Amino acid sequence: MAGTRKLLSALTRRGPHRVLRGDLAFAGLPGVVYTPDSGFNLPAVVFGHDWVTGVDRYRHALEHLASWGIVAAAPDTERGLAPSALNLAYDLGTALDIVAAVRLGPGQISVHPAKLGLAGHGFGGSAAVLAAADRLAASASGASGTAARFVPKAVAALFPTVSAPAAETAAGALTVPGLVLAAPGDDATLRSNAVELARAWDGAVLRIVSKATPGGLIEGRRLGRVVGLPGADKRTQKTVRALLTGYLLHALAGDKTYRDFADPDAQLPKTEPADPAADPVPLEDKVVALVKS
Repeated sequence: MAGTRKLLSALTRRGPHRVLRGDLAFAGLPGVVYTPDSGFNLPAVVFGHDWVTGVDRYRHALEHLASWGIVAAAPDTERGLAPSALNLAYDLGTALDIVAAVRLGPGQISVHPAKLGLAGHGFGGSAAVLAAADRLAASASGASGTAARFVPKAVAALFPTVSAPAAETAAGALTVPGLVLAAPGDDATLRSNAVELARAWDGAVLRIVSKATPGGLIEGRRLGRVVGLPGADKRTQKTVRALLTGYLLHALAGDKTYRDFADPDAQLPKTEPADPAADPVPLEDKVVALVKS
């Protein structure tokens, strides 16, 4: 635990790399990409945003990943009041194709096609799972094209929320490892599907982030606070960035230093053990309650 505590503490701070910012629009997709200033065959992750949240609200999180040597891209689409999880999933896949196939930066940055990941927050977390399932299905079917060629090696869903179609159904078919982060009490909330997602996903690690606020991962001031949506929570941001970075460094880059971050039996600082006996609210009841609300 002492060694893991030091690693987590180090990962809460910026990494050793200078960070460059680019625009996915050069390849026809609204969005951003952050990279280390140089490096070949780097790991990369494509990140999905939460409901009505622009990617600028995750700038520091994406920069943080890039500072640790991970290319981080995020499409800035499906930001309306009634977004499509399937459309965002498609755009996540398109961004994956871009970072995997295009030389980035001033020609001194490239991504290894076998070190790709998907991640997302809230609505974007479920979209990331849907995107991974689509990519893996295309690859397994022997289909041609980039959708079959560029597949994720790991997926991370950060405080995921209920989606249509249900991400849990897609997760049941995933053959890659995953990280699911939840807040205390998420198993009883209407919008969260974190516990259900982890149970359906063979190979997923579920971690309960102590004292976390699911919506607190969004940076800066939110107009949604007027209607009761939570604002930024720096404690949540700090812990989640470290947990996600450590997980990706191991799952994508293969760095054994961070193997505990992907080990379901390892108890990490700033997290609480999940209760395997807890019975979450049935998904059907959550969907009905959301419709009525």
